[in-house]
Order: sequence, then C-alpha cells, then structure tokens
Amino acid sequence: MSGSATFSRRGFLIGATGAGAAVASTSSTYGTRPGTRIIEVHPSPEARLSVSGKRITVNTAMMEAILDSGRLTSLKNKSTGEQFIEGGSGTRNTLELVYPNRELAEVGESDLGECAVKQVSPLRAEVKYQSYKGDGVVSVEVCAVTGDLLVEPSAYSSRPGVRACRWNIPGIRPQLELVAPFFQGIKLPLSDSLIQDSHWTWPMSWEAGLAILQSQDSGFWIHTQDNRYRYKALQVGGKGGVNSIGLDTEAYGPLDSNLAAGGLTWRINVFQGGWEKPAEIYRQWLWKAYGLDEQEEKRKEWIKEVRMAISWCPGETAILDALARKVDPQAVLIHFPDWRTDAYDENYPTYQASPQAREFLTKGHKMGFRIMPHFNSIDMDPSHPVYERIRDFQYRTLEKKDIWGWSWFDGRPMGVPESNAARGKYRDKKVMVKVHPGLSIWRSILGDAMREAGRDLNLESAFIDVTLTTGNLHNCLVEGLTSSEGMDRLIRQVAALGDGLVIGGEGLNETTFQGQSFAQVHLFRSWQTSIEGLERAGGCTLNDLLFSRLCRAFGYSGLGGRNDAEILRSKIHREHNTIPTITIRSANEIENPNATVGAILKETAG
Repeated sequence: MSGSATFSRRGFLIGATGAGAAVASTSSTYGTRPGTRIIEVHPSPEARLSVSGKRITVNTAMMEAILDSGRLTSLKNKSTGEQFIEGGSGTRNTLELVYPNRELAEVGESDLGECAVKQVSPLRAEVKYQSYKGDGVVSVEVCAVTGDLLVEPSAYSSRPGVRACRWNIPGIRPQLELVAPFFQGIKLPLSDSLIQDSHWTWPMSWEAGLAILQSQDSGFWIHTQDNRYRYKALQVGGKGGVNSIGLDTEAYGPLDSNLAAGGLTWRINVFQGGWEKPAEIYRQWLWKAYGLDEQEEKRKEWIKEVRMAISWCPGETAILDALARKVDPQAVLIHFPDWRTDAYDENYPTYQASPQAREFLTKGHKMGFRIMPHFNSIDMDPSHPVYERIRDFQYRTLEKKDIWGWSWFDGRPMGVPESNAARGKYRDKKVMVKVHPGLSIWRSILGDAMREAGRDLNLESAFIDVTLTTGNLHNCLVEGLTSSEGMDRLIRQVAALGDGLVIGGEGLNETTFQGQSFAQVHLFRSWQTSIEGLERAGGCTLNDLLFSRLCRAFGYSGLGGRNDAEILRSKIHREHNTIPTITIRSANEIENPNATVGAILKETAG
C-alpha cells in the first residue's frame, strides 16, 4: 500500500467464476483499467423463483435464497455450501417506515398486521403488507442475466412525515466483515464499535451504493444500479439486531406532507474470492452508467505524475526552494488555501490574489509545481452582496429545516444565525451558508469569479472546497435537480472554464469523482483530530479501486509526523492508497524533516 503512490493501481485478474455480475453485457470492455480483465457476464438459465405459502425460494447457478414473508432468512453459496444468513436470529423488523429523529414504524405481520405473497410472473413475486402503522409491498425478482436477487421495497402510511422506507437483512453471520465505502473504505465486523448502530447517508458518508459482506474466501454483496441520484442510506446494526443491514430508500424533502417512500431496487448476489471481485463489477457499471470513458479521455497526463501532496501549504516561497532541492517539482501537488486579499473562509465568492500569493504562484508555476488555489463550491459569506440574489436557495436541513452552514464563535463551531438581521453582521466569525448548486445563477456567479481568477493568475488547476457536502434537503429540488446532481454540474462547469482546469475537491464519492481529478479525503470520523480506534479503519482500498482512474485521493490534515497521532494518520491514509501527503508550517520542516516527512520526500525523489 505504501508503495502505490503511482496513478495506476496494481492490476489484478478477476474472472466470472463465483461472482454475481451486475453488468448485463457479455462482451463490453468499458472502464477497464490496464492489467484488469473484464468480468464477463453469462446468462443464468438456471434462474428460478417459486412461491409456497408465504415462502419465496430463488435459485440460480451460484445462489439459493429464501424469503419468508418478505424477510431474507437464507442465502447460500451453492458451490461452497456456505450459508450467510442465520434465519432464526435477529429481532429487527423486515420492513419499516422511517420518520424524523430515527423513529421507526413497523410494516409487517405483528400488531394485527397481515402478509400475502403471490407469484406474479415466472421470475417475480410480490409480498404485500397491511399493518396497523402502515402498508407496503416488496417486489422480489431474480435476474436471468446476472443471477442477482432483486428486492424493491415500498411502504406508505396516512401519517405525514415519512423520511424513508427501510428493508432489513437481520441475522447476518457474525463471522462476516462489512466492506463498505465509508471514509474511503472500511473492512470491519458488523459488531465493531466504529460502525455498530451507525447510519450512513448517500453520497456524503455512504460514498457509493454498495456493501460487501466478506468471509474468508467468499461472501455476498448488495448494490443498487441507480444513475438518477436517488437518496438512500445504509443502517449498520442497531437496536434489535447487531448483525443486520438496513437499506433505506429516502423520499425527497420536504417531508412535512410526505406519506410514502420506495421504488429503488436492491441487488443481492454471492461471490467467491475477495471483495475486489464485486467491487470491480460495480466500478464497471459506474463507467457505463455515467459514460466515464469520455471523462477519462479529458484527464491531463500530468495527473499521473504526481507522487506527493502538501495540504494547507503556507504561501512562503522558501518552501518551494526547499522542496525543489529534494524532489521534482512536477511530482508535487500543492493545496494553497490562504491566497486571497480576504481572510480564509471570508467574503466568498470574491477571489482576488494578494501580492504575496501572486509571488508564490508565479514562482511555483515557473518551477513546475502543480498548485491548486483554494476556492469554494457552495459556501458563501452572507455579508457578501451576492447573498441577496440567492438567499432563497440556501441549504435547509431535511429534518430541522434550519440553515445548513457554520460559523466560529469563541473557538468553537456553531450554526448559522437564523436572524435575518444578524446573519450578515459577523464576517469575522466565519459565517458561511451553503447555496444549492442546482441553481443555475449560482453556478454562473461562481464560474465568473473563478474564470477571472484563473485568467489573472494563469491557473492550470483549482481546488473547490466542500464538494462532498450534498444530500437530501428540506429544499431538495432546485430547477429539478438534487444538490448531488447540481454539484456534478458545478464541478464539470468549472473544469471547463477557459482552456480547462484540473479540479481538486474535498471528499470523494461516486458523484464528485466524475469531474474531479483530485480529492482531499478525510479519515474515519477524524477530520481534525483522531478518534479512538482509528487504527482499525485502515487497510481497505475500496474507494481507490472504484475511483482512482478518474480521481486521485490525497490527505487532509494532521500529517506532519510530529507525534504518534500524526504518524498514525499518515499510515492510515497510505493504507487507503492516497497520494503520500504532508502538512507543514515552514520550509524548515522540508530542510530538516522528521522521519515521516523525510520518508515521503525520499520516496517522491525515488
């Protein structure tokens, strides 16, 4: 892992045997990386579905699955005989309505509920619930092409405020580990305290719509082939079932009068070998679903040459000189935050360079360094004149409906003032609101500001902050776009400014990676300081496999190697295959490096 700083991930061979493929083509080679053989998909004529009473039995060449009253009670790999579900364990309800504040309402057979199961076609059945707190239907189907078990849950009630419909898979064997795209990839038992009873919303924290349950040399996986940016979430464990997974299909905000949720299909299949097999299938689907061959062709060749990064680099020219004496400047990516005439995180979207920053950028460009000045994608200062034009389109949170943003008072973070009079009075407190990127005029205003700065400073690249911050909102749709769709458009628009910009952003997920070339990524719930147990969150390169052909990850903060905590942070980043990254305060830390910084400089020079 520490040796994988180059752009191309080490190739691995994966075949169709034992993988429940999700790509409905037998000859396509889209999205394959050098050294990777396409996973071929063969039709599964053995696919069968039968109904007996309330039991649905699904058989394919690789898998046998049994659902009792809509609940998955058995999932077996037929080649190995391995059983992944302990059908008698777990008390979690099968189908639930999710309301704000994590309130759950069962849609099932208890408390006067009724369930009916009917086969409606040779490969499809429906489970219908009529219960005390709501009603629902779960469609169960088997795909004859891929052999996937397809489950589409939906539920409704006469009570307004429905946030989501959740279909649960309880009784997962405790020996299985969850491989999931949280913070660039985790591989942990479901019972681990880092993830037990945790809720992960797509795409900000659940960074791609898949989850893999891995045993020693096989497992099963769940994913959804959603290219419509539908909001969803993954619930890991919780009250009533430690070894369980909950799959949420969310309703768009506002929720006040919403009565129903559903309509998203979850695909389940078994595999043999390591988690890389199903992950590679999903990556291939991503490439086809979003036409990413075209994006790949747009990437600049120099992106591959970067071998180290500096986050939050001070604008001192002495740092450039010190670096140039030890490494090739063209191998170094520099995130440059404090370059404007305004203080950091104030007066966005005004972007005017200070004299010191001009000197740093001019010198750095001549030397060959790859420098990304820091802009912001959606955060803006409400004291800025532009605010009056867009104030009706600032993010409001899904449940509380308050303005989603932040400020900094007396050394502690706070929310945004809800007083209209006060909101624009505290520039020095770093008050920031988030503008919905579905708003065309915002993308145009930001684009104008970035284009002028790019022309003025002769930029080849730029960093736009908080690109990861999208999700379901009280004001979810603007101009028919979710914030995630809007962010994708925003990134692509700024990348196309002038003669084109190489874009870096904050965070990495399956929406932002499409237009970004670099992503500054966070460690597991350890943004500025590390949580206890962080060492268990490394060692998984899932997101690197999914995204690195288009977007390379580099580190965020606390990467100076000054103490044990910073040494661990560097180690975990390297285990995720991020570009080796340092955070420094002065040129002296380059001229007289500690062990961590020195090792990265030596590796980059080599």
